[in-house]
Amino acid sequence: MKLVVLPGTNREGSKSLRVGHALATRYGAMEGVDAELLDLRGLPAGLLDSGSYASKPRGFAAFADAVLGADGLHVVTPEYNGGMPGVLKLFIDHLPFPEAFERRPVCFTGVAAGRFGALRPVEQLQAVFGYRNALQYPDRVFLAGVHNALDDAGWPTDPLVGGLLADQVAGFVTFIRAVSTVR
Repeated sequence: MKLVVLPGTNREGSKSLRVGHALATRYGAMEGVDAELLDLRGLPAGLLDSGSYASKPRGFAAFADAVLGADGLHVVTPEYNGGMPGVLKLFIDHLPFPEAFERRPVCFTGVAAGRFGALRPVEQLQAVFGYRNALQYPDRVFLAGVHNALDDAGWPTDPLVGGLLADQVAGFVTFIRAVSTVR
């Protein structure tokens, strides 16, 4: 099984990237799971050009191919001004329609400094991925107060939250296997 972990920001030193690395490591340690971290910091700058919708800039194909080749996508989103980061929405908008998300299993983890753990951006993403007919795993996890809540590897220090995230990882793999016949 090929699984892509997508931290939803291109910000250097982001907590989403740290959590994404921790998730990719956890998935990669599972039997039969090949996990890849898709780092938006490497997106080509030409993606902002209005002509890029018709003709993708060099370097974007590797990002699109990673999503298209994935059996499942785990999105880790921070909250920027009450919503998902613009770079994440730009990335989603440039992926092929409808095949990028049509019947593709997707899972969400929110990461935020505030006490709601990026609930709003996760709900926004659920609407976008619902529109794109993705198969959404229902167990979302929200990491609140993230600046003081992660260990050196990017995993939650709170045992309850760490347990929820571990359950999300195991459950998402089971979900992908269960819905694989739908694709």
